[in-house]
Amino acid sequence: MGFIRDQEIRLAVRLLRGQYVKEGLPVPVDSQLEAQAARVVDEAHAIAKARGRNILGILKEVITQLFSQNKKE
Repeated sequence: MGFIRDQEIRLAVRLLRGQYVKEGLPVPVDSQLEAQAARVVDEAHAIAKARGRNILGILKEVITQLFSQNKKE
């Protein structure tokens, strides 16, 4: 992995961890959290490529949507 992608994944991990805490849900183990963060980063890149937006805003949006979907289920 490249330096930028590693930084994006670390940021996504922090955002995910914060969202789990905010929602009062148990935080997954680090390996699961990193895998989830990598999927979120991949999705954010696909959205950014299609829409031409910045990654940070998309990461926050994707994580919020992820937790909104889990509440509905």
